[in-house]
Amino acid sequence: MNKITSQWPLHHDGIRFLSPYFIVAQLAKDPLTRNLYPLAMGYYPSARGHKMERHHHDNYLLIYCTAGSGTLTVNQKTFAINAGDCFCLPKGTAHTYEASEHSPWTIYWLHFEGLAAKDFYAHLNLSSPRLSIGIQARVVRIFDALAELRHSGYQVAEFVQGCHQLQALMSYLALLARQHDPQSGKLLDWERLRATMQEHVHGQLNLDTLAAEAQVSKYHFSKKFKQLTGHSPIQYFINMKMQRACYLLDSNSRSVKQVSAEMGYDDAYYFSRLFKKVIGLSPQQYRRSRHR
Repeated sequence: MNKITSQWPLHHDGIRFLSPYFIVAQLAKDPLTRNLYPLAMGYYPSARGHKMERHHHDNYLLIYCTAGSGTLTVNQKTFAINAGDCFCLPKGTAHTYEASEHSPWTIYWLHFEGLAAKDFYAHLNLSSPRLSIGIQARVVRIFDALAELRHSGYQVAEFVQGCHQLQALMSYLALLARQHDPQSGKLLDWERLRATMQEHVHGQLNLDTLAAEAQVSKYHFSKKFKQLTGHSPIQYFINMKMQRACYLLDSNSRSVKQVSAEMGYDDAYYFSRLFKKVIGLSPQQYRRSRHR
């Protein structure tokens, strides 16, 4: 990182940790860590007066705001950053960010690099540097775990674990980015949607019901859901039903017709065609395959 203008001394409750050069050099060449590794990280609570300006920087930056507010300026465009927002910047991007004077933010921050850093950043598929994900306990836990590296005594094994936690963090943020609906500014409640599908797995469910559950239009729901899963909502639901049918075929001696009825299909032949399309085997072939 170079050409940096920074103000705000470290708050007495804050955390700041830099990976030493010899650790970074080892992480950069180790096959277990060279794809993605942390360079520096920290946690700044109620960071009144915090401001950073970089005309250029040599690594990737991720900041997650959990309380308060601030601003980020990139390419002469300023974004309001509030609790539940994060932003990620690729290397070489000039930027300025600062805490609000009246409601200073609380942030986790992380600089990272690696052979796959560019790919992980691209996987976020961001249309804007700012991503609203809400207060995510899982994200906070990973940041806290990475901050614990400052107590590692520079043991490489702990940094190996930290690097994989960083990969998990970036992968999870990419998942949250795909759940986000830019039209409504909301996240699709993925766990709630899955729970709704599970509740109806022995019956039927239509697109209107699922879109109403997500509180977005059918068009935006279908588009966002397919971006997230690679399947339409109804196809995903059918896949879930066929997985349940596999469990029933594995765990009891019910006939295919009985399993079909239990899964909400009156026509066993139609059920068998769906099953084969999803699983690749007919129900009878699937059941016989257990004994091979």
